[in-house]
Amino acid sequence: MTLQEMIDKSKRIVFFGGAGVSTESGIPDFRSVDGLYHQKYDYPPEQILSHTFFYEHTDDFFNFYRDKMLALDAKPNAAHLKVAELEKAGKLTGVVTQNIDGLHQKAGSKQVFELHGSVLRNYCTSCRAFYPAEYIKNSQGIPRCQKCGAVIKPDVVLYEEGLDDQCVAGALREITRADLLIVAGTSLTVYPAAGYIQYFNGDHFVLINRDATSADRLADLVLHEKVGEVLSGIRVS
Repeated sequence: MTLQEMIDKSKRIVFFGGAGVSTESGIPDFRSVDGLYHQKYDYPPEQILSHTFFYEHTDDFFNFYRDKMLALDAKPNAAHLKVAELEKAGKLTGVVTQNIDGLHQKAGSKQVFELHGSVLRNYCTSCRAFYPAEYIKNSQGIPRCQKCGAVIKPDVVLYEEGLDDQCVAGALREITRADLLIVAGTSLTVYPAAGYIQYFNGDHFVLINRDATSADRLADLVLHEKVGEVLSGIRVS
């Protein structure tokens, strides 16, 4: 059965996406040959993007964060747009994403579970005042709250931090109810998020990823192609 046929037969599709969904929008991933983990910094990206590093080397954190994590000019690509189209047509019930770029919402998706948070939300670590991503981008050194002077922290899940319970519960609810799960652009190596596919009990499980994953053997259909190129060819009825 083709992906088109699976989508045509399905009524509760869930799209589970990783970094590979956004690379076609010019946002680098982490683990590919040219990804962030293979670039040279004073500290490894895994260390920089950790809870401990944020509080102990805040200035260095924000130097890296502004340089590599704030792709505010990025536009939704064919994958984001097709997923939003499927939701608008009433066939897709939720997007579960490991990305923090907000591109699914920019494309028009409404039901989005951002497992790792979003760069578009930033809060004062003391008074919880909200700040947009542009405030972080345009600040110098350590961004501080205009109201109380405390450090502002991006609402992203750093290493050593737990995922938001409410977000996880919503994501798992949609996955367990889905009749088609499309997992795309993820190596399925980041836990606990990668483990959530175990909760799927529906009819068809599809994997779209440039490289092979450990879950390929479990899928009904595996496509080692770019996500946007695959989804752009889907007709939504």
